[in-house]
Amino acid sequence: MSKILDKDLWIEILLVLKSNKTRTIVTSFGVFWGIFIMILLLSASKGFEYGIKNKFKGIATNSLFVWTKNTTKEYKGMAKNRMYKFDIDDGLALKKEIKGLKIVSPRNDFSTIVQQGLQSGNYSVEANTPQFIEQNALKIGQGRYLNQQDIDLRRKVAIIGYKLVDELFEKDVTVIGRYIKIKGVLFKVVGVYKDTSLRAQKDVSMQQKIHIPFQTFSQVFNTNNKVNYYFITAKNNTPVTALKSEVMRVLKSRHKIHPEDDRAIGSFDMNNTFKKFNLLFTTLNMVSLFVGLMILISGIIGISNIMLIVIKERTKEIGIRRAIGATPYVIKKQILLESLFLTIVSGMCGVILSVVILAIVNIQLDAMDPIDTMILNPSIPLSTLLIIFLILIVFGLLAGMIPAQKAIKMKPINAIRTE
Repeated sequence: MSKILDKDLWIEILLVLKSNKTRTIVTSFGVFWGIFIMILLLSASKGFEYGIKNKFKGIATNSLFVWTKNTTKEYKGMAKNRMYKFDIDDGLALKKEIKGLKIVSPRNDFSTIVQQGLQSGNYSVEANTPQFIEQNALKIGQGRYLNQQDIDLRRKVAIIGYKLVDELFEKDVTVIGRYIKIKGVLFKVVGVYKDTSLRAQKDVSMQQKIHIPFQTFSQVFNTNNKVNYYFITAKNNTPVTALKSEVMRVLKSRHKIHPEDDRAIGSFDMNNTFKKFNLLFTTLNMVSLFVGLMILISGIIGISNIMLIVIKERTKEIGIRRAIGATPYVIKKQILLESLFLTIVSGMCGVILSVVILAIVNIQLDAMDPIDTMILNPSIPLSTLLIIFLILIVFGLLAGMIPAQKAIKMKPINAIRTE
């Protein structure tokens, strides 16, 4: 270690590199540019990943939506183009027959005039279950969300969006315990929510919805336990995509739908969509790393070539040093350290410039609305920087290996005679 930190050795290395500044700068530019491009590409890829995942924040991504459509095949005496509806028992059957499911939420909704005192407006009313809050980015600001007793006792309670509070109630009034009228029926407000999803930050209507117990909705508005669609979430260790065929099988069997009638049930597989995004992120990272490495390798080849030229120019000097006692190890060590030093310094300059540019870009992005951009907080993890530093060390040693081997193979007497 003390030999590597030898002051005289490093002074000599710096003098060699300073002897031809232009050549040194041009040689090191390839490594500088390779690291610079690699970090910017990896950071942009990571920023794109953060941006997309932020749009799904708070939502159960391992989920499947299913809804009814018209049948397209005859089956068991039933005509094609038949209309049908899911019912509440479908959800119970799915939970019973498919072990990997975590939550099966039925959902109904409609838009209607909602009144509170002298104020009124047209709002969306949703029939939900208590588990629905686990599947969506809902944050309760006042009171509570639906509970199982609300379902069992068919309570006329409502959880309202915080924007609806501003429109139906007086300023600074306590809304918990107050009543709103939906289609002439009074519902007691027991909670106020805020939808924290990225979409809801722009779409005000998502902050104005009213959630009531599913069974209450069915009874009061006479929907006979019919279900518009199911929001199905699988357990964490089970991709819902793997259970989709079982879900379809159960639903088709219960509603006498031909097993091959794939257009009779509409679906949206959020897990599959999210997996495609993850594959895209991985591909982008690999491409970014590959492009950066190719540019870096070209820079390393440049350093190796220049080191060969430097060795040729110093042939006589090397011969004299060998003649007065310098061992092959000492010669090899100096050349390797010169190559390593040039590689690391130029690479770290690329790191510094890329970090400065990323800081400027992040300042600009912070001033923008997150929903208006697909990129969020482009950055490079510390672990990646450490890997890049190790790559620079390895490549720096490789760049100096061939010139060093050539230098130690010189015969001192022949080297001294070289003009």
